[in-house]
Amino acid sequence: MDISLLEGQSTPRPASFWQRTENLLIVFALAIMAALPVTEIILRAGWNTGLAGSSTIVQHLTLIVGMLGGALAARDGRLLSLSTATALLPASWKGRTNWFSQSFSAAISLLLCIASVQFVLAEREGGNVQLLGIPLWIIQTILPLGFGAISLRLIYRASARWSRRFYAILFIAAVVAFGLWAPWPASTLVWPTLAVLFVATLLGAPVFVTLGGAGLILFWGADQPIAALPVEHYRLVTNPALPSIPLFTLAGYFMAEGGASRRLVRLFQALVGWFRGGPAIATALLCAFFTSLTGGSGVTILALGGLLMPVLIAAKYSERDALGLLTGAGSLGILLPPCLPVILYAIIAKVGIKEMFLGGLIPGLLLIAMTAAWGIWAGRKTTTRETHFDLTEARAAIWSAKWELLLPVVSLGALFSGWATPVEAAAVTAFYAFVIEVIIHRDLHIFRDCPRVLTEAGLLIGGILLILGVALGLTNYFIDAQIPDALAAWAAVHIKSRWLFLLGLNLVLLVVGGLIEIYAAIVVVVPLLVPIGVSLGLHPVHLGIIFLANMELGFLMPPVGLNLLLASSRLKKPMGETIRAVLPLLIVMLIGVLLITYCPILTTLLLPASGPAASR
Repeated sequence: MDISLLEGQSTPRPASFWQRTENLLIVFALAIMAALPVTEIILRAGWNTGLAGSSTIVQHLTLIVGMLGGALAARDGRLLSLSTATALLPASWKGRTNWFSQSFSAAISLLLCIASVQFVLAEREGGNVQLLGIPLWIIQTILPLGFGAISLRLIYRASARWSRRFYAILFIAAVVAFGLWAPWPASTLVWPTLAVLFVATLLGAPVFVTLGGAGLILFWGADQPIAALPVEHYRLVTNPALPSIPLFTLAGYFMAEGGASRRLVRLFQALVGWFRGGPAIATALLCAFFTSLTGGSGVTILALGGLLMPVLIAAKYSERDALGLLTGAGSLGILLPPCLPVILYAIIAKVGIKEMFLGGLIPGLLLIAMTAAWGIWAGRKTTTRETHFDLTEARAAIWSAKWELLLPVVSLGALFSGWATPVEAAAVTAFYAFVIEVIIHRDLHIFRDCPRVLTEAGLLIGGILLILGVALGLTNYFIDAQIPDALAAWAAVHIKSRWLFLLGLNLVLLVVGGLIEIYAAIVVVVPLLVPIGVSLGLHPVHLGIIFLANMELGFLMPPVGLNLLLASSRLKKPMGETIRAVLPLLIVMLIGVLLITYCPILTTLLLPASGPAASR
């Protein structure tokens, strides 16, 4: 995965008027998204009323934020991509490979723009549904506008020379014309065009281009309308529960950009860092806490790596053990509430969000405990000096971090109390994080820093929602082709044992988790797995936790696991050294994943008997 998006490296040139305008638009949209659900809660609690249509407005603001954020990510060259293959190429080739990957990506984006125009025109003809008095098709126009803007920016980034950009335009026109008026039957061209798409992916095409391009090619080859892709994109992004993802992401960004990481490092060091192996325990706990709030390991490693590495080295851990511990611990917390992959899995698999949170609690704590135990074992010889517990420092650290420690209580209290929906709980969490960092601690200035934080959050949200939307379109093709049913039927004939199925599932998911972005993997793979799991009698929550635990482990899988890339970049270590350092912890966590897989009681113990399915 391209790590530039997560590292927050913005375009170094001063922002133009149009760039500032775009930034303000996404800031305004995100702010309204967070404010409306909080206002709804206040009105409902105080006056037993609400805002008419606020949920629908928030859902469509998610669409707007997603497309604006995608356009900003394309503007700054920070769309998520699998681009590790380019590092192996000679320097003289990189200009040509960049031209090809960006030009081909622009062509796919333009085809998605054309498909979106077809969708909007059909919606315009289909009815007069309105939102705040505005015909819905006008709001849906953000889809073709967004894909069109992304296409133009990919053309611009294809080369620094205008002559080569002109050639890129000619290439794109040829690709689009070929797609719309192919001289041969499209069904005979599916595999060659998929091969070209695969090459573009290896050379740096964004993930959304890979998934969206595959969907376009497959629909095209089956002689089905390509407008199905934007239809599914719109359907997913305006899902009633999906706004919780950008809102929790916003909360995580407030925490990461403020001083929360410093206060939390001090806290866990004061509580458990004073005895032998304590720094390892502090690292595991802190990474899990941070990941559960920020939604993925990327922000955790980038925010905490520079703070925790010196702590582990000072505790006499070897550089290799410290590097391995930080890299492995960076994905801890994905199973814990309110982490975003759990929410997305629940939406896609149609499982209760609360049940998924309860199901992931014990498995998540198990992986934390096993990671901490490995850290203690690794430091058994190198950690030579113990200090004494300092009650004064512990009290001061707790008092300093008290507001951050209350954030999960606020979030989960709102969710599990019943007085807030998942989206409202996410909005409350974002508002609370804003209050902590801007008003209480004043780490962020409301006018100088907050627009930057909201823009960065919107940019990441846009990149993710682009992937999710086109991934669902690809999944829709699989469903139309009855691939899940065929897989379930095949499994019913050839796989009689659920334990054998689970072993094969672990192997496949390890590969998927090491190669595919977690959100895309959830949208594409889960609909294929759920029918098979149901046919074998697996508890739906247990299947979900197995899936997410394997995705968590996939972050550590060589050669391109996301944690390996981020740790290597953030801590300035060669990739080979990072891989060697993380191998022992990879084995430890693999044992944990197998325990989660073959001991379903770990997942189902906390579930109510009337949950999605009784424990079998």
